[in-house]
Amino acid sequence: MQSVPYVWNYLPLVLQIVVAIGVACGMVGVSFFIGKHKNSRTKEGAYECGMDPVGDARGRFSVRFYMVAMLFILFDVEAVFMLPWAVIFRRLPALTGSRMFGFWEMLVYLGFVAVGLFYVWKKGILDWANDAGDL
Repeated sequence: MQSVPYVWNYLPLVLQIVVAIGVACGMVGVSFFIGKHKNSRTKEGAYECGMDPVGDARGRFSVRFYMVAMLFILFDVEAVFMLPWAVIFRRLPALTGSRMFGFWEMLVYLGFVAVGLFYVWKKGILDWANDAGDL
């Protein structure tokens, strides 16, 4: 009995990639041939939430945008940490040897997150109505 070369195991992956590229190119091609091509001043203008672009594109932004992005990352990491903890919570006594260790561990972590949230709240980062400038 003759064995099949190992490279043939990648055939389904290669076929899937070829089909995906073919479907994408097919959709773009069909829309190019079927679609209407009527250029107008409105179509060629930049679209930014329905407003005409005014001013320099390299203008300065308030640091609040970056702070909110950092807060999003902070709370995203919190969710990433809490989900696996919640999934294995019932098995934690067998893993750690203590019945309440996992609970207190998460309580301390949430305490740190609460202190961080309290800090940014007191700094006024979450107060968008009072935009008196950069922090």
